[in-house]
Amino acid sequence: MVHDLKNTRHLNENSSTYVVSDDEVNLTELFQILWKGKWLIILITGMVSIASVFYALNQPNIYKSEVLLTAAEQEQSGGLSALAGQFGGIASLAGVNLGSSGTVNKTQLALEVLKSRQFTSNFIQKHNILPDLMANKSWDPVNNIIKYDPEIYNKKEDLWLRKVQAPLKAKPSMQEAYKQFSNLLSTDMNKESGMITISIEHMSPVIAQRWVNWLVEDINAVMKSRDVQEANKSSEFLTRQLGQTKVADIRSVLYKLIEEQTKTIMFASVRDEYVFKTIDPALVPEQKFKPKRALICILGFLFGGVLGVAIVLVRHFLKKSNEL
Repeated sequence: MVHDLKNTRHLNENSSTYVVSDDEVNLTELFQILWKGKWLIILITGMVSIASVFYALNQPNIYKSEVLLTAAEQEQSGGLSALAGQFGGIASLAGVNLGSSGTVNKTQLALEVLKSRQFTSNFIQKHNILPDLMANKSWDPVNNIIKYDPEIYNKKEDLWLRKVQAPLKAKPSMQEAYKQFSNLLSTDMNKESGMITISIEHMSPVIAQRWVNWLVEDINAVMKSRDVQEANKSSEFLTRQLGQTKVADIRSVLYKLIEEQTKTIMFASVRDEYVFKTIDPALVPEQKFKPKRALICILGFLFGGVLGVAIVLVRHFLKKSNEL
């Protein structure tokens, strides 16, 4: 009985030793496997590296132009809500509803309008930039000319030739243009300093700088127009209310409200940089922003090496399992 227990213990010890030895990675064997498949690894690494070099060389240079802005006013009240906290209680006696009190962050609102579909669509149509956005193929730096893809757009006849399936059409829709433009546009607001950066990426540095300038001009004009329209409507409403009350205190409040709306209109009329004030204007960049060709080649080389090693190991263990 004791002898059987000793034999069992001995077998268990040998079995556990065998299991541990089988699970351990034999680095020498692994090195030998890789060494036998070195030519395959070199071949795969070389092919992927060459492909990455061709890919990097065929990528067009992309330039980035950016403008640094600051808010013309950190916070500016909009419409009647600007005076609701001060005169809301008194004005309500005359039946004037000024809405809830509070301030509107004009800067954040302007940035959201800038990225909106409606603003982008109007911007593209106003400046007729659809070909430069959707059909550009390369840029000639000597003549400063954008070359269009002949399979997509014919510049001489102003004709779109791309082949797409319904419901898409040969001429890109504003939804397609919006998606493409959103990929080129970047906005960033520094929470500490309050500075705003607006940038555009394009294969033509001249176009990138031009679009950035147009964006700043247009967003200032749009926000100015919105506030002027709102102030005019508010003034008309308050004037009607003024004619419906004879209470001196209420009339005094209404006069002050009308005065504030008049100030808004006057302020907008004399100021071009209504929401954003330019601190550092956009320049035509001389250095490309991307692609980083050296990094692409290095990553391609590393990926090729890893892929080659993986293929060699998989082939070895598949062959070994088939033999078993």
